[in-house]
Amino acid sequence: MSSPHHPMLGIIGGTGMAEALGSLGSGEHHRVDTPFGPPASPITVVEIGGAPVALLPRHGEGHRYPPGRVPYRANVFALKAVGVTHVLATSAAGSLREEIHPGELVVPDQVIDRTFRRDPTFFDDLAVHVELAQPFCATLRKVLLSARSEAKVHDGGTYVCMEGPQFSTYAESMTYKGLGYSVIGMTNLPEAKLAREAEICYATVAMVTDFDCWHPDHDAVTVQDIISVLVANAEKAKALVARLARGFPAEHEPCPIGSDRALDNALITAPEARDPKLLKKLDAVAGRVLGKPVRSPQAV
Repeated sequence: MSSPHHPMLGIIGGTGMAEALGSLGSGEHHRVDTPFGPPASPITVVEIGGAPVALLPRHGEGHRYPPGRVPYRANVFALKAVGVTHVLATSAAGSLREEIHPGELVVPDQVIDRTFRRDPTFFDDLAVHVELAQPFCATLRKVLLSARSEAKVHDGGTYVCMEGPQFSTYAESMTYKGLGYSVIGMTNLPEAKLAREAEICYATVAMVTDFDCWHPDHDAVTVQDIISVLVANAEKAKALVARLARGFPAEHEPCPIGSDRALDNALITAPEARDPKLLKKLDAVAGRVLGKPVRSPQAV
């Protein structure tokens, strides 16, 4: 669908965004088979501002998958397979800072991984080490931040991703707040890592629903409270997504942090040690480099 010169935007909708994504328009549904099972739902490709945009609800129809069971590998693989080059992900999050209020949006520039039972890589049987110092695409963040929003949007900050599905203990919440993190959620990882392995430029918008449980003037987090804020947040995020899609560059520009070339120096396994069946399995995400000789690796 996209060519090397024409980028394609993909939207991964988090909690509360399934209906909002559906209202962006009707389009062609793609049921993509992947080596990692089916994605959370078929991918819908709609036209926004004259360009194709791929929509995928992260948790599936009816919010079928909890955070720890989302088919992250299948989701990212399927988006890459239909031609997506850039992904904007939305996710519900709790605030860890007094100045970040429920109903506001955060575009983080860093992430901390506190998950422990998810598949974080496509390359189970190959030695592949992608660079992840800057986990979010600077270009995509810039375009996103330039899109006017009805909600207040915070530029930068650290998103800490916990395993869940339980909410934080008070001790956890105070620890993350004390470390200076901005928001806490359950879904941006391993999604961001997989996007980098697939050489997809990735950025996220955290939709703040609550103050987690650290704030002395707010009650403990409940699902009912979160849902009520999410309904309003989803409309704000939908408008932001639509503006982003309309202002998305028509020509593919090299990613300044190298997201679109992440595998150039990441593969260590020698060609003769690469299983041909595995190479075929991973062709959609890594075919650009898997058939090439390995370069001299740095110490890992």
